[in-house]
Amino acid sequence: MKFADDVFISYAHLDNQAVVEGQPGWISRFDRALKIRLGQLLGREPRIWRDPKLQGNDFFADTLVERLPEVAVLVAVLSPRYANSDWCRREMSTFQAATEAHGGSRIGNKSRLFKVIKTPLPLENHPPEVESLLGYEFFCVDPETGRAQELDQTFGQEMQARYWQKLDDLAYDLASLLQVLDDQATPTPLAGAGKGNVYLAETSSDLQPQREALRRDLVHQGYRVFPDRLPPSWLAADWEAFVEQQLAACKLSVHLIGSQYGIVPEGTQSSIVALQYELAATRSMSDLARLIWLPPELALSDERQQRFVEQLHTDARLHRRGDLLQTPFEDLKTAVYRMLSPPAEAPRSREPQAAEGVIRIYLICDERDLEQIAPLADHLFSEGFEVILPLFDPDETQARLDHEENLRLCDALLIYYGQGNELWQRRKLSELRKSAGLGRSTALRGKAIYVAPPLTPQKARLRTHEALVLQQPTDTFDPSALATFMGELHATDTAPAGDVKLGAL
Repeated sequence: MKFADDVFISYAHLDNQAVVEGQPGWISRFDRALKIRLGQLLGREPRIWRDPKLQGNDFFADTLVERLPEVAVLVAVLSPRYANSDWCRREMSTFQAATEAHGGSRIGNKSRLFKVIKTPLPLENHPPEVESLLGYEFFCVDPETGRAQELDQTFGQEMQARYWQKLDDLAYDLASLLQVLDDQATPTPLAGAGKGNVYLAETSSDLQPQREALRRDLVHQGYRVFPDRLPPSWLAADWEAFVEQQLAACKLSVHLIGSQYGIVPEGTQSSIVALQYELAATRSMSDLARLIWLPPELALSDERQQRFVEQLHTDARLHRRGDLLQTPFEDLKTAVYRMLSPPAEAPRSREPQAAEGVIRIYLICDERDLEQIAPLADHLFSEGFEVILPLFDPDETQARLDHEENLRLCDALLIYYGQGNELWQRRKLSELRKSAGLGRSTALRGKAIYVAPPLTPQKARLRTHEALVLQQPTDTFDPSALATFMGELHATDTAPAGDVKLGAL
């Protein structure tokens, strides 16, 4: 269906009063900015309509009743004044009723009602037509004072940048919906419907900017991001049922873990951050992949959050369809897209080879073990294997890429289990399992865990069917500890292979 107008902006006129005399009000600047950005995305001049003349004590104009059915989308700018305005409520209910004549207010997974929150407003005061919508918050909360400040182009460079980011989110979603409404006869999927669904877990306030940036990037890349609406209530039982339903629609969940514990729903002692992690962990036992991210320099003062982060580092469930990263934010985005779209498997006959007859061994170790591995590395080299020292680069992205390349190309793997703890050792095995996703096309000739000092009861009891376990009998390197591993390599040495890699993550 063709509409006479693209967007109607519903607002309370008190919210358009200028902060500085002689300058346009917030709504007027919002109207102008939205026209510019939406026009850039649509490639045409958008038809945005609002009535600047109506006053709160006027009768509801007949022209408004006649014109609203010809509007594609209504954008409601919520504020305390909006919630108390019978006029604004009537605009919304009239538009909602008008949409019923044209298939309802939802098109696919999108609503023709958009909620812009200019000033903080309790959810129970939101009009029922938009209560379940996520909305676009044009304010930020000072973490120290707890006070909210509206995003306004006149409040400095930082606020201006946040304002345009939020406006871009709104304009992008409006453009996606308007493009579908332009041709109802042959509708095309909305952005996100084709590539897949991602559950981007709610996080604490300190990481909200990073979450919004990742959400924006995913949507622009064509993914649909969940949660796609607000939960029916903040009672723990209702909230958990809602999250389980949202997770069921996704193939990947991403969890950003910050310094704050986060909101605790009524009826539980766990935060929404911790609850989402647990629900996703349960779901991952079937078909959900997970990615958990912590900032590199994470300072924790809340004891509850300290316990939660400790749990993350020791949770064995992460080794099944899960990954824990403590890297720069850009690395998180790289990891997300790698999990959503793994690299194509390399042709089996095209693996690069090194010198004829030389086997590549990737020796993984903790950085603190560099001196201790020297005798072992020297012995491997003297036995005819090519040995390259680990890469510990301040650029964590480069170090990780080098590690993944070594996993993909090595002929054998040896994990030096010295200063690293049990979680570190488990993570290395987990990364080995996922090496096929990096493009590895051949089986390893050998894989082993070399247990070295300092000895612990956990190390003494180490058993696994995934690799040989080699125990160093004394405090100093003993070549006899490698006998089984070397025998395995020589038994499979039936063709030239290439160089040996020594590296670490």
